[in-house]
Amino acid sequence: MAVQARDREIHERFARGIAAEQRGDWTAAATEFQRVIVLDPPEPKGSTARYDLALAEARLGRNDAAAALLEEALHRDTRFAAAAANLVAIELRRGDLAAARAAADRFIAIAPDAALAHYSQGIAALRAGDLGTARTDFRSLSETDPTYAVAHYDLALVELRSGRDEVAQTELQRALMLAPGYARARFALGTVLLRAGQRTEARLTFDRCARDASDPELRALAIEVRDQL
Repeated sequence: MAVQARDREIHERFARGIAAEQRGDWTAAATEFQRVIVLDPPEPKGSTARYDLALAEARLGRNDAAAALLEEALHRDTRFAAAAANLVAIELRRGDLAAARAAADRFIAIAPDAALAHYSQGIAALRAGDLGTARTDFRSLSETDPTYAVAHYDLALVELRSGRDEVAQTELQRALMLAPGYARARFALGTVLLRAGQRTEARLTFDRCARDASDPELRALAIEVRDQL
């Protein structure tokens, strides 16, 4: 009877925790998943509870706790791809580039053909200044899925960091052909055009960016640069 009661509570706590996640009540979700962990369910519930608690902790701004929980989840289930993916993002948020790259390597090992794994590894490498690895990952993504505008944008950032403005301009133009409303890519293109001395084209590009941007800070910056040209 005690085992049945425990299993029933685990099931009910999971259900309440997921419902809390869906309505954005991260404090309530954390409470439910903390209790599930105390009840120590077998796999895969044990690693899943830690993963869901990590998501709640991250939403509550407790990134150190979230990273530790994701590490525990991966220790219990070494093939937990979603845990590895989120660990990359959390470590980048914490500013621990070495840990982010280690998590990205684990993600690649778990899912070597997954686009998100290569994207995560590329982002971690770019943030760490490893332009060669970042270029390889973003190039692989853009070749695997030529319609993936974000891969072309991130590859452009690599090329800009490498001082290869013409290559960067080509990648930004490809990104914008695929996603004309991609405001960050358009702002970057405006910067490249300005550096190339193409002031008229740059002004038009910043103007379009200002109209497309949903981020008020990006919109304000685009307007400021446009009005100075």
